[in-house]
Amino acid sequence: MLHHIQNEALFCAIDDFGAQLHSIKDRATRTEVLWQGDSAIWDGQAPVLFPIVGRLRDDRFYYKGQAYTLQKHGFARESRFQLAECGGSSASFVLESGEATRACYPFEFALTLTYTLEGRSLLARARVENRGGEDMYFSIGGHPGFSCAMGDILRFDEPETLRSEWIREDALLAGSTYPVLEGATDIMIHEHIFDKDALILSGIKSRHISLVREGKPAVKFDMGGAPVLGIWAKPGAPYVCIEPWFGLNDANEVTPDISQKRLIQRLAPGGVFEQRWAAEMVQIY
Repeated sequence: MLHHIQNEALFCAIDDFGAQLHSIKDRATRTEVLWQGDSAIWDGQAPVLFPIVGRLRDDRFYYKGQAYTLQKHGFARESRFQLAECGGSSASFVLESGEATRACYPFEFALTLTYTLEGRSLLARARVENRGGEDMYFSIGGHPGFSCAMGDILRFDEPETLRSEWIREDALLAGSTYPVLEGATDIMIHEHIFDKDALILSGIKSRHISLVREGKPAVKFDMGGAPVLGIWAKPGAPYVCIEPWFGLNDANEVTPDISQKRLIQRLAPGGVFEQRWAAEMVQIY
């Protein structure tokens, strides 16, 4: 079911299935900002990645000697959230642990996703609460897909020197990297940029990355200090996903326990983790 929020500038629809953003529109022009294209190309708009980001080796992780199976990007994007609040310019959705989640993820948790419109910006917040009696291990990430055109630019605030992780055909990390930027700000979107799969970037200095069309910013994206940024689309498709991640795909090596997984987040009993990203609709075309 879709739920709606709006303010003087923007209209937004959120699906309680996955608590996924479904639409962001400029109210004056009715121009859609999120990808709404052929589901055969990509059937998402802005899935939330939890409790893993990317793919696990053999779609499996281990905890205290027991194996658990989780599909790529975890179960949140395919779970029905409960509507906690929806009114005016803000809406919140909650997913809590239960029998179904414990079968594949043995931790007690509550995941709350809140979307708020502030002027021409959408603020997305994820709150993870550990409701169990032991440390909880998880990853989380955003995955919003913005409509774009070939030749558009992704521009960082300041010059960056960045390398991307190589991704193998099985979606695991290869353990090596390749250069993307060398003291530059711009990544051009073209039909072959994602032939090697997503760009997976870390060590970014900038706070923002902007989607630029015809020399003018269209969307200014605040990455919220995430340690990893994924950038992805199906090759040649007219959208781009800007993905702040607190986590990574597995590599081919076996990780004997999820607590040892690269960039895994640890949350003490009763602890709370918060992720934030924001997208400012600077100019609507």
